[in-house]
Amino acid sequence: EFSVLGRIYISLAIVGGVINCMLYNVDDGHRDVIFDHFQGVKLDVIEERTHFMISWLHRPIIFDIRTRSRSVPSIIEIKGIKAGRKQSTSGER
Repeated sequence: EFSVLGRIYISLAIVGGVINCMLYNVDDGHRDVIFDHFQGVKLDVIEERTHFMISWLHRPIIFDIRTRSRSVPSIIEIKGIKAGRKQSTSGER
């Protein structure tokens, strides 16, 4: 009986390891495209969640698409007095 249970446990561990290698996550604020070793980059853009891939055939390329505010210096005139510097961010309105 032990050999039968041992074989079942070993086969379950191997199947679980293979399935674990085929799953990957795309986090919030990221997108993914798949590189296929035979067809090249696929045109589908994959959104956030857990996805399935064939690890020896596909490779996910994950991009960060979150927006970031940037500091852009600009020179402004203050009603004819003097040119001053103002620090603005691209996220401001």
